Amino acid sequence: MIQPRILEVRTKILKVNDETARAMRRRFEAAGVLVVNLVSSPGSGKTALLEETLRRLKARGMSVAAIVGDLETDNDAQRLARSGVPVRQIETHGLCHLEAAMVDERLAGWDLAGLEILFIENVGNLVCPTSWDLGESVRVALLSVTEGEDKPLKYPGLFNTSDLAVITKTDLAEAVGFDRALTLSNIEQVRPGMPVLEVATKTGTGIDPWIEALLARRVALLNSR
Repeated sequence: MIQPRILEVRTKILKVNDETARAMRRRFEAAGVLVVNLVSSPGSGKTALLEETLRRLKARGMSVAAIVGDLETDNDAQRLARSGVPVRQIETHGLCHLEAAMVDERLAGWDLAGLEILFIENVGNLVCPTSWDLGESVRVALLSVTEGEDKPLKYPGLFNTSDLAVITKTDLAEAVGFDRALTLSNIEQVRPGMPVLEVATKTGTGIDPWIEALLARRVALLNSR
């Protein structure tokens, strides 16, 4: 039986992507930039959390920036730009994920040595972004309380490739009947030992521990060089 060529083409594309991502990671690490890749489904509160995060880090005097991926429009980039930090948009025009070359292109003209943390807001999708390395230091899987406790079991690929999970919109947990214990158990089943944070951007709950976790990751990055 002849094997479909689509598998061969995909393998070659991923290989090129991984090579680009490795080169980018070396540049990021050399410059001391922590790169955070945020992955979630649409409507998880990813942009709201990132907007608050950028605002708070800037208030601390940190040099931060963001690259935003979306199928169409630059709405999220405009929203994040209100924080006063550099923001660049990637419109994928139907592609369900970001690729390393897209991010690399958006880095043109940025002085990486002048950045401390770079956030990449990936396209809202729990499947496609899993296979694409963007040269990030940390991959964060976001899950809102409105999505259901079984998401880690349905999309284990994302949680298996992530370094940190963040449960969002916890202020709505009681209203939607969210089972916190079951969600934590499902995450642990898929990715044993992965740290899990819980936040509610509207109320500010859990934002400080999230910020501290990011800062700790950057310190670890600098110490590892």
